[in-house]
Amino acid sequence: MVNDAPSPWNIANFVTMIRIAMVPFFAWALLVEGGDDTTWRLVATAIFVVAAVSDKVDGYLARSRGLITDLGKLLDPIADKLLIGAALILLWIPLGEVPWWIPVVILVRELGITFMRMGMLKYEVMPASRGGKLKTVLQAVAISMFLLPRDGFEWFTVLAWIVLMAAFVLTVVTGVEYVYQGWKIRRDARARTRSV
Repeated sequence: MVNDAPSPWNIANFVTMIRIAMVPFFAWALLVEGGDDTTWRLVATAIFVVAAVSDKVDGYLARSRGLITDLGKLLDPIADKLLIGAALILLWIPLGEVPWWIPVVILVRELGITFMRMGMLKYEVMPASRGGKLKTVLQAVAISMFLLPRDGFEWFTVLAWIVLMAAFVLTVVTGVEYVYQGWKIRRDARARTRSV
């Protein structure tokens, strides 16, 4: 019997792995001169944006070429969380541009949901929801705005805060939704086991 399932070592997953590899380069560029060098802030922003956009590229490749795999479903959100997490932590601790509670709540939610999804693999793979994808987009846009040099552009800083708070609220809401979805999957799996 021929196995028609796509190999996990495909172009879509390769793009995801490149996104993961870009994270340390982004972090280094952002921290040059303590984050005060305009040129390197722009370089860091460019790396971040390219990495964030690659999320759409690997998704398109996976869907259009029939390359959706369990590895891709798992790696894709991990890559997103590494990129977003690194940016939030750097904007918080060394740079002091966002208060502690924003990265802490977001990262606790992101790591918690990631570990929950890994634990749910024995039942089924939990793909990213539409709300989760929108949350990731808003986070990426807000962080990109914070990464850009904003001296003398108070209106831009205000706009960046509005987008970040929208991303923060959606992060919390979708986190609750994932927990509920995970609970339902586990409940249904146990019900099936008892009925066998």
